[in-house]
Amino acid sequence: MKLDYEHLQAAHCENGVTTSLLQNIGVHQITEPLAFGIGAGLFFVYIPLIKINNGPAIAFRTLPGLVFNRTCKALDIPVVRKKFSSKLKAQSYLDECLAAGHPVGCQVGVYYLPYFPKEYRFHFNAHNLIVYGKEGDNYLISDPVMETVTTMTGYELERVRFAKGALAPNGQLYYPKESRPVTDDQIRKAIKRGIKKNVNNMLHIPGPITGVDGIKFIAKRIKNWRDKLGLKTAGLYLAQLVRMQEEIGTGGGGFRYIYGAFLQQAHAYLPQDELLEISNTFTQAGDLWRTAAVQASGIYKGRIGSQEDFNQMSDYLFEIAEIEKQAFTALSKIKW
Repeated sequence: MKLDYEHLQAAHCENGVTTSLLQNIGVHQITEPLAFGIGAGLFFVYIPLIKINNGPAIAFRTLPGLVFNRTCKALDIPVVRKKFSSKLKAQSYLDECLAAGHPVGCQVGVYYLPYFPKEYRFHFNAHNLIVYGKEGDNYLISDPVMETVTTMTGYELERVRFAKGALAPNGQLYYPKESRPVTDDQIRKAIKRGIKKNVNNMLHIPGPITGVDGIKFIAKRIKNWRDKLGLKTAGLYLAQLVRMQEEIGTGGGGFRYIYGAFLQQAHAYLPQDELLEISNTFTQAGDLWRTAAVQASGIYKGRIGSQEDFNQMSDYLFEIAEIEKQAFTALSKIKW
């Protein structure tokens, strides 16, 4: 049982799954940057009270599933999304979907993915892939961050679909319920909607730990980490920042580049020159996130580690916060 499905490689897993599943039902206008932007995928949150892999919870994107849900909703495409308490029911429903001709997206844990390099396997349960067929006991897998398709046995797939821990997927799967034509006018409206949502998420959510305020929040605390936590623990916390920034999908810098690409592609539908100017600002933010990652890695690996090095790391994040605040403020002022 192998469906008519074309593998697409992408920079980030959920963007890639969204793009592939929509193109599979004929929505060929959607690219990875458009999916990410329409889905308002850009975000930042720092939650020091929640620990993942012995470091604070940090995210550079929205919660898993929102890019797909928001993109489909904006395009008026109904979605099926299910979780399961029973592994047997989860497999049966997956098989039914494949038999009915539906490739499906699955949220999975990374640690036990057999085709991932060992250095990338750690306990993170918000990865996304597509199951597009079954041959015997082997499921056909299209993972957007991989160059080619692969297979997993029923046991291997069950293991990652029911990984334990934070953001446990609980066998979650999702797919577009039906194919519907999408017009350019719908794309234009969806782009506006996505930009408005992302502006709100980065500038206006109450509380100090999210969006631009969240970047400032962690920047203030980094200056105190060396004395408060000790150099070793402070280095581990910075390693967590880098891991979430650079190893989970495209991370902090990469997401900013994708959002810049989204604004460039949005310009083709909404020819406002401000979009191109603001796109360059997000590229600047992405460059600085990458510079900050090099600084953090140097501290973690012991190449540097003075208080001045922590101060420099903090300053990078304060500068990033200001750049992103200016970019989203400029987006909010565009007269459509």
